[in-house]
Amino acid sequence: MKRAMRRKGQVTVELLLVLPIFMLMLFLIMELGNLAFQTILAHHSAYELARIGALVAGPKGGERANYCDKGKAEIKMREVLCEMFANCNNITVTADCVSTGQDRQVRDTGGNPHFNHDLEVTMLYPARLVFPGASFVLSDPPRQKHSKTIRVMMRMPVEKPFFQ
Repeated sequence: MKRAMRRKGQVTVELLLVLPIFMLMLFLIMELGNLAFQTILAHHSAYELARIGALVAGPKGGERANYCDKGKAEIKMREVLCEMFANCNNITVTADCVSTGQDRQVRDTGGNPHFNHDLEVTMLYPARLVFPGASFVLSDPPRQKHSKTIRVMMRMPVEKPFFQ
């Protein structure tokens, strides 16, 4: 009889020891799934923004310009970003023109060489962490914000009209 009385609370004590660890592991796995989804979303959005920026950064049809206008690209990308996300003010998007070298097959009418450019888009996307406990492990400082910044870089060749 004494032995049965001593074992009566054993299951409760074991549950109290294991349950917090189990719940933390469960929330961590669910949070990693949430972060994976938001990472895919950020990468796809950055790809679309780089594609749109590369179309806008080049010269218009009929112009024989040899440049990359990152200012025009950033304005258009910001407009499209605000159509994609309601919280577009929290997302940072920057663009930079990177020369990829001289195209030896193309010269303008004056015999000057033609240079190609890539538009390099960098996007900082603050992913919101939603599950309790896991945000203390995964979030960026300060931990009270419960967010993880996802940094995405995309390069897209700047579209230029073809001249004969």
